[in-house]
Amino acid sequence: MDQETLGGILDQDVATQLMIEESLLQGRKQTQVKNSSSDVSRIIHISPEREKIFNAIKHGDEGSLMKLTVHQHAFSEEDNTGYIPLHEAASQSNQSILHITFTASHVELKDKRTRRGKTPLFLAVEKGFLDNACFLLANACSPDSLDNEEDSPLVVGADVESQAQDSATILFEASASGNPDVISLLLEYGADANVPRHTGHLPIHRAAHRGHREALALLIPVTTCDAVDDSGMSPLHSAAAGGHTRCLEMLLKAGYDPNFMLYPWVRRNYDDKRQSALYFAVSNDDVASTRVLLEAGAMPNQDPVKCLQVALRLGNYELISILLRYGANVNYYCRVNTTHFPSALQYALKDDVVLRMLCNYGYDVMRCFDCPYGEGSHVPDDYEGWSNTVIKDTLFCEVISVSWLKHLSGNVVRAMLDYVDHVSFCAKLKAVIMEQKQWPEICQIQENVRCLQHLCRLKIRSCLGRLRLRAPVFMSFLPLPDRLKQYILYKEYDLYSQQCQSK
Repeated sequence: MDQETLGGILDQDVATQLMIEESLLQGRKQTQVKNSSSDVSRIIHISPEREKIFNAIKHGDEGSLMKLTVHQHAFSEEDNTGYIPLHEAASQSNQSILHITFTASHVELKDKRTRRGKTPLFLAVEKGFLDNACFLLANACSPDSLDNEEDSPLVVGADVESQAQDSATILFEASASGNPDVISLLLEYGADANVPRHTGHLPIHRAAHRGHREALALLIPVTTCDAVDDSGMSPLHSAAAGGHTRCLEMLLKAGYDPNFMLYPWVRRNYDDKRQSALYFAVSNDDVASTRVLLEAGAMPNQDPVKCLQVALRLGNYELISILLRYGANVNYYCRVNTTHFPSALQYALKDDVVLRMLCNYGYDVMRCFDCPYGEGSHVPDDYEGWSNTVIKDTLFCEVISVSWLKHLSGNVVRAMLDYVDHVSFCAKLKAVIMEQKQWPEICQIQENVRCLQHLCRLKIRSCLGRLRLRAPVFMSFLPLPDRLKQYILYKEYDLYSQQCQSK
């Protein structure tokens, strides 16, 4: 093929491509014009009568509205949001206005939807207008319902199961306001409490999150376990997220599992990948809800980010204390910023109360003195400015020796010595604490044999194990004098309890 022929083919391809692009562009323009024209026509073709009807409804002018009922066509006209006069009337508290508008509207309009998929009944419930909802349900019944027996379900013309654009049912919307009379009415007319919104939330979730106890009492018996399982979340999560302790108590009494974990597709909506209802309560700094869940058997160590870590970050002594008393793992390791020693210590370096709380509940103090370098140099021979140690396994001596923390080293190390037998200091740690005022006292402890009483306490704690030390119930059954139990649990160093007693 010669150069001229090839050039001709390429020119034809370019021309064809330009024609296609121009055709697509023209199609898009026509679509835009069509959409634009439809919007314009939607506004332009609203009759003056419809405007008068809307104004009469808004101002509650029954006389003017009655006169306008002769313009029946105007009651079918909708604006650019999909609203017809019946929608507006259902959203007003004047039932006479609703009665007039309903009578003047064609029967097919009783379930007319707005652009967001909301029917007149939906809007009445959304506003919490019980009388309007009763009227729409009662007057929209089909003729067949008149022949039903008293114990038969009502056959309703207005769709009580209507869903908005986001899949929210009328009952779901009623659960937001928490009006028990509205909810009872909808349930009486056959509303299903097990239809989820597009997010998976059920009406019971919304009532629990808003703290509507009366609504919750109505929804608990009609919500199935299968629907809750399909949603991937428990109403306990919603109640805990909303901070409603009384709702939590109701749900727990009804048999909801305090250890129901969020399903993966729900969990991924949270950056911290939280799972438990307890995590929601702790992250809200909600001591009352946390206590209720723990007393019901919630396990405090199930979430990827531990509940204790959240409480430590918040600095709430009461929250930390109750989590520890119910078995929170004081020796957890944080997935981010990992250290050679248990991560909880990072929140206690500047706080004696928290430091003692951690140590009293079995913190692994020995890990802080475990340094592979010993008295040798802490810089490896092949170190080139970066190492795996910096990334994965930072030692206690490396943390406490940084410029903005080293002034705390003496106090921290001195407190730790109350929970161990003789330990060896590596060269780096020793160099730091030698500069602190606690150094003479630390030297005295290190240079002398520890007393037998102290060694016995350490041995008993070692035999009991950390799980038993964290369990008040287990300790209460030990056949030991109370004074000895208190000594084993380091009650003399329980600074938090001492603070509470002094108040």
